[in-house]
Amino acid sequence: MDIITITTEFIKLQDLLKLASLVSTGGEAKLAVQEGEVTVNGEVCTQRGRKLRPGDEVSYGGHKITVKYADQ
Repeated sequence: MDIITITTEFIKLQDLLKLASLVSTGGEAKLAVQEGEVTVNGEVCTQRGRKLRPGDEVSYGGHKITVKYADQ
């Protein structure tokens, strides 16, 4: 499982996918989310703007990512 560290209150799902290099463009992120290929905390998520906070887990394409704050 990979860990993505953020310094803001939250990160949007589409931005997390790009930051983690799981997609190369925002359009690719949009398509993956809209087609139900992404799960957040074990549930399919179709909201590409979903706000993710520390402790949230995202799965896509066989990769798992968890979010944490930089100071934790």
